[in-house]
Amino acid sequence: MDREELLSDAAQRAVSYLRRIRQRSVAPSEAAVAALQRFEEPLPAGPCDAAEVLKQLDEVGSPGTVANAGGRFFGFVNGGSVPAALAANVLAAAWDQNAGLRVMSPVAAVLEDVAIGWIKELLGLPNVAAGSFVTGATMANMTCLVAARHALLARLGWDVEAQGLFGAPPFQVIVGDEVHASLRKALAMAGLGRDRVISVPADSQGRMRSDALPKLSAPALICIQAGNVNTGAFDRAHEICTAAGASGSWVHVDGAFGLWAACAPERAHLMQGFGEANSWATDAHKWLNVPYDCGLAFVSDGAALYQALNLQAAYLAPGALRDPMQWTPESSRRARGVEVWAALKSLGRSGLAEMVERTCKHAQRFAGGLCAAGYTVLNDVVINQVLVRFDDDETTQAVIEAVQRDGTCWCGGTVWHGQRAMRISVSSWLTDEEDVEWSLDAILRAAKRSRAK
Repeated sequence: MDREELLSDAAQRAVSYLRRIRQRSVAPSEAAVAALQRFEEPLPAGPCDAAEVLKQLDEVGSPGTVANAGGRFFGFVNGGSVPAALAANVLAAAWDQNAGLRVMSPVAAVLEDVAIGWIKELLGLPNVAAGSFVTGATMANMTCLVAARHALLARLGWDVEAQGLFGAPPFQVIVGDEVHASLRKALAMAGLGRDRVISVPADSQGRMRSDALPKLSAPALICIQAGNVNTGAFDRAHEICTAAGASGSWVHVDGAFGLWAACAPERAHLMQGFGEANSWATDAHKWLNVPYDCGLAFVSDGAALYQALNLQAAYLAPGALRDPMQWTPESSRRARGVEVWAALKSLGRSGLAEMVERTCKHAQRFAGGLCAAGYTVLNDVVINQVLVRFDDDETTQAVIEAVQRDGTCWCGGTVWHGQRAMRISVSSWLTDEEDVEWSLDAILRAAKRSRAK
């Protein structure tokens, strides 16, 4: 089989996979997972036929996938892939572009530039902000944090890129009690520490209490949230940014999915004040629904981002236009901007707003149906997140496990204020009213059986 036939075969297998995905169990069966052991074989001594490789990958691998590309995966904030982004991803794979330098791929660089500009406009971020494409929100957070680290230490007369953190003057790092684990990880990778931070109490929805901020007598790094991973709540950004401004502090926003609320007119009020921050991290593979992986970092002080991450070598002649690798932790990397551009181009402003708003309304339907059945929704459903508790910890865990075994949908668990809860995240463009009703019925059936036991 030649290359063209092989690619045609791959495309047909992909189409067949997606055609059946809404009729299958969301989680793979135990037999399908067990069959994955067939991949665990010795390294072949010689070449294998590419068509046979693809056949094994499809016949053994496809049944072992989680149906994230369907409309009933609610366990994490995982989007699917809108058709234009999926198709663009396939074409970009054939292009096989290295998006590090503009000279390596003019098209990748131009599409990145355009997509970054569109996203800043959609999210209400400063036009002067520099942007970069990374793997996901963890790396986007770290990218922003090293820019903040550069700026804050430069004000204190310290060149952190040249001298490192050994002997560097300290500065406060402030987070909320409900800070996401990925932000703590990013702080650790940036050398700022997971545990030396100052934690500010949060309210009942997980919002940092602006009235509990410590006294800011010197520039500090303050990390706030747009969209708590459990409740979907937004910190009071305007109040926090106002307090930060008086001391010259840097405010960073972890907005892995919540920033996209700015695109929906009925949710945009949640973003009040977030444009006043200094840096923002988000994902495109969540609410924008592009293929994995794709994160985005934005920094209002582009010079700080460049100074923190630029790479110089004799063979890397600087160009007159932006070279993407000078603004990201990675040098060689795939052209993530291609599918982001395709998603935005295909959806447009109104299509993106409708998709965000529709998923929020699906979340409200879940919450309403669960409350009507006598179960406790623990959060104010402001965007696409629902936390529900079924009587007690034991029953709640039993319901979660039963739903996952049933396969109609997939919901995960969490602990909120010491109580076990089911977490429902509605993020896929493909989720429709039928998916919601079918999934709600499955959850209520599992809850009824578990309560009876």
